[in-house]
Amino acid sequence: MTQAFGLFDGYQPGKESPGCCNGNQPGKRGCRGTCGIPWKKETEKFSGAQGKRTKDLTAQRWENAYKNMQEAQEIHISNHLDEVVAAVSVVPGKKTPSKLPQTLLFQPPREKLHLCEEKARSYSSGHQYKQAIPELVRCVALTRICYGDCHWKLAEAYVNLAQGYLQLKGLARQAKQHTEKAKEILAHSIEPPDNDNTDVFRCSIELFHTAGRASLSLQKFKEAAENLTKAARLSKELLQCGRIVEEEWMEIQARVKLSFARLYQGQKKSKEALPHYQEALEYTEMSKGEKSLECVPILRELAGAEQALKRHDAAINHLLQAHLIVLSGEPSEEEAAASAHWVARAAMASGRPEDHDMAEQHFRKSLDKLKDAEGTGKAKFLSIQDEYCHFLQVSGQEERATAILRESLEAKVGVFGDLSPEVAETYRLLGEADLAQGNLGGAHKKLGKCLQIQTLLYGAQDKRTLATQQSVDVLAKAPDVAGKLRQAPRARPAFCASVAQPSALGKARPQAVD
Repeated sequence: MTQAFGLFDGYQPGKESPGCCNGNQPGKRGCRGTCGIPWKKETEKFSGAQGKRTKDLTAQRWENAYKNMQEAQEIHISNHLDEVVAAVSVVPGKKTPSKLPQTLLFQPPREKLHLCEEKARSYSSGHQYKQAIPELVRCVALTRICYGDCHWKLAEAYVNLAQGYLQLKGLARQAKQHTEKAKEILAHSIEPPDNDNTDVFRCSIELFHTAGRASLSLQKFKEAAENLTKAARLSKELLQCGRIVEEEWMEIQARVKLSFARLYQGQKKSKEALPHYQEALEYTEMSKGEKSLECVPILRELAGAEQALKRHDAAINHLLQAHLIVLSGEPSEEEAAASAHWVARAAMASGRPEDHDMAEQHFRKSLDKLKDAEGTGKAKFLSIQDEYCHFLQVSGQEERATAILRESLEAKVGVFGDLSPEVAETYRLLGEADLAQGNLGGAHKKLGKCLQIQTLLYGAQDKRTLATQQSVDVLAKAPDVAGKLRQAPRARPAFCASVAQPSALGKARPQAVD
């Protein structure tokens, strides 16, 4: 193809090329001489009309070949452009001709990168993490296109992708791999031309913090502590050097302290986790305000640590504070119900009679918010209702709990299905209620239904199935239950089994008993 383009560049059939050598300078570009054009030599031996026809035919063939090569190159370039557009296109789709305007298809990569970053931030702020992950992946690809393989911004894109994976349960390994890739890029990155590497240090802080959280999710506590310590030390050095302001440092400290608290709480060290939770709450209140919704998850985790240390008053106070913050922000019905449910469970967990009124009050508030809910809200309502029935049983209101459970059985079958853990648990609770009231027959019947469902769900050797089987066997030995079982009519035999089969000649007909 290179020889063809070099040979025919500037040649037009029927015209003489300027500066033609007329065969005196072989190989000259644009020459019409005998040495530069192959068909010239072939037609020199012909003369007259035959030579002219041969010359025109040969020239036409070479001109067609030239046009075909041009069309092939244009098709190749067009296909290549289509591949590039598909690779960096913001809107994914099937392999169909795109209906988008050309201005959007051929948008510069930096503009596409900015658009993807905005989409990822919007999805993350709305807790739509599954939608955010594809945008973060596009950010990595577009950052590599815009800045190359050795720029710190590519490491930042990998850190953001790792943070997105951490929000989805069970993807901590992917997050850890992306943080390791970011470390490798930062180790060989190119320094900014203006020697202002503050953004690089900020990226390093996020990298160490994200790596620590990923290691914590994988229960690699020593590695997590090392990364979190590096993040805290680097942020302190930046504050001392004047690279970041105090407000930014407090935000970093709040996140790092919360991760340290989770590190100790994950190792069942609630006493060590408690001061870190308190510091994280203080930094958050100073940087975001005491009524900020970001204080709510910290208060709930702090209440869990207090509850593990048997400090029930402190735990209930923290959850009441979180509940007031939620209500001040105009929450949805489900958010308000969940917040009241936190307080109710903490009051019930204390086991103290003086907290029973608070527990019942917040259980009712939670159930009232979800009373008319549908779908997942209905399932949540039934789950909270079961906890409320358990509380009523503990507080000595068994009859009321039993009545609520009986009424909820039909709704549970409709929401969860006949063969569901929720229906099996309801039968178990109803059986235990009958057993407590001395109704052994009713308890045996309900526990038997529970046993059937558990056997199908978990298998005969599961510990839950074995516990229910033991209870059913004990009840079956009771005189009242055993007598009813003996008096129960046996199952009728199949019709074909009761009809006598025709006997062969010379043989006696078998009896019906046989």
